[in-house]
Amino acid sequence: MIFFAPEAAGQVKVRLFAAKPLNWIVFNVREGNYRLNTYDDDSYYIKKGETVIFAFYDGKVAVRTRGSIGFTCDSLIMNGLTGNDLFSVRVNGEPMADRVYDGDLQCLHDLGFLVMINTCNINKYIAGVVQAEGGTGRNIEYIKTQALLVRTYMYRYLNRHIIDRYNLCDDTHCQAYMGNSTNSLINKAVIETTGLVVLGRDSLPIMSAFHSNCGGETESSENVWLSGQPYLKKVIDPYCSGSRSARWTKNIPVKVWEDYLRNSGCNIPPGSKPDYNFIQLTRQRNYRTGYCSLPFTKIRDDLGLRSSFFSVTRNGDSVILRGKGYGHGVGLCQEGAMVMASRGFNYRQILQFYYSDVIISDIKNARSLPQ
Repeated sequence: MIFFAPEAAGQVKVRLFAAKPLNWIVFNVREGNYRLNTYDDDSYYIKKGETVIFAFYDGKVAVRTRGSIGFTCDSLIMNGLTGNDLFSVRVNGEPMADRVYDGDLQCLHDLGFLVMINTCNINKYIAGVVQAEGGTGRNIEYIKTQALLVRTYMYRYLNRHIIDRYNLCDDTHCQAYMGNSTNSLINKAVIETTGLVVLGRDSLPIMSAFHSNCGGETESSENVWLSGQPYLKKVIDPYCSGSRSARWTKNIPVKVWEDYLRNSGCNIPPGSKPDYNFIQLTRQRNYRTGYCSLPFTKIRDDLGLRSSFFSVTRNGDSVILRGKGYGHGVGLCQEGAMVMASRGFNYRQILQFYYSDVIISDIKNARSLPQ
């Protein structure tokens, strides 16, 4: 077996505010103490409650510490000294909720902007992602389910940004990460499932897709993405139909619908009055009229719909879309999983319901993905 490198160290490198151009940063020590180290061998001791300001200036990282000590460098690292060190950051002077992070912070510059890389404890990272992405579930078995999916994703894509000297970014390109979890139940669920991931029969971490609500039927991955996965198959889900995201409706003027279809390649004769009706009782790949066929996923993306699981009916001067679910529909249905957990299913049963022929195992038993 080939093991994943960060397991021994128990840390992961995450780029913070990856989607935002950073001009300046306010770093504040919330717990513990830090040492500011530059790669020119300069070193400064930063105590709890103290602040350091970083800015991009004249091709360098400009630094200002307490007592108005100022200097420039190519990069620096804020090293936690106590083992229980926390910091918060504020960027570009923008008002925002406090994000508190664990561990160390590296600051460098690239293409005229600052880059922040947080080296943090793996379990604290996972708990932070679960809090950001896990939905509103409060049952610990549901939260354990989400913890395994987040951990599985982390290991599957651990080298996604390795050329940039970090593992993952904090945006939805990887996984949303907005700092440490403040939820004690999430922290407990992550600790109690430490090291556990979901593996396919090839012993690789699965593509751990999930979405808000499937509308009663999950989607096979090959109908949404370019390639399919054997564990991401259609599942009939009786658990989510009463949830808040199970149904939706959108009314569109007939003229707007016709213009959209024409712009998408449908050859609709002038003066014709087609009904446009198409009933999608179970998930299908394409919407079909007498003039063309369009993927439901394309219509969803183009029109900003909540899902691709919808029927089309014409009513006078309007076309009515009646849909089910919220999201791409592949993998775990979060609202269905919440209901399963509330009815006594454990996290293993929930995962094996939504993912076909998978194994729940320690990451030490996994193979790493080919580079």
